[in-house]
Amino acid sequence: MSQHNLLYDAADEFGPIRVFDDGQYRILSFADGDEQSRIRLSTPHVLQHEYTQAMMLALLFCQPKRVCILGLGGGTLIHALYHAVPSVQISAVELRADVLDAAELFFKLPRGKRIQLTLDNAIDHVEQGLDKKVDLLMTDIYNTHGMDIHVLAPSFIENCAKNIKETGWLVLNCWIDQKHNDDFTQCLKEHFRSVSALDTGSGNWVILAGKQKPDHTAKELKTMAQKLSNTLGFSLNKWLTRLTEL
Repeated sequence: MSQHNLLYDAADEFGPIRVFDDGQYRILSFADGDEQSRIRLSTPHVLQHEYTQAMMLALLFCQPKRVCILGLGGGTLIHALYHAVPSVQISAVELRADVLDAAELFFKLPRGKRIQLTLDNAIDHVEQGLDKKVDLLMTDIYNTHGMDIHVLAPSFIENCAKNIKETGWLVLNCWIDQKHNDDFTQCLKEHFRSVSALDTGSGNWVILAGKQKPDHTAKELKTMAQKLSNTLGFSLNKWLTRLTEL
């Protein structure tokens, strides 16, 4: 990222936290060559990373009033949800104080009563229980070394399910090597009636798990995706065509 200007340079016990800017994009990085988050400064609500775009498929299956995001990063998921879903209440849980500070200072996070940011260990936070059950729970828990392996623990999946409404959904961003993790898939099926996933083609395996089976036809989902794409600013159908039931 030598062509980018360094705006923020911090470090904690988990590693470096840096923010870069080239005048058009702003990037949060946890390691050399790493992009944890990216926004286009002119349209921060339009998701730039493919896996975050794929995670928005959940909006086809539920119209959330309350969302919890585990792992804030630069807050790109907050941007997209706040823009796309009127009146949605969004909470985000972030472990690292410097990451939360960087997101607030440099990534144009929406502010107001609809947004709540909490500094805490997301795994423990879910175990202790959310203040209220949510319609949509999204996990994007990564650090300098990659995905937090605690996300794969049966206890974590069980705790997530306990905090999701009976019509709600869980969205997990995992590495592609979990694609053939049959034990993990079976664990998800023990708590969710619908479990689907897709390969983004960029190293991520995005899982959508619902408490209830979707009742839309393929044609209806395609139409809904086209309409929602206009609001999100990218093609959702691209990811819908890759979504496969497990």
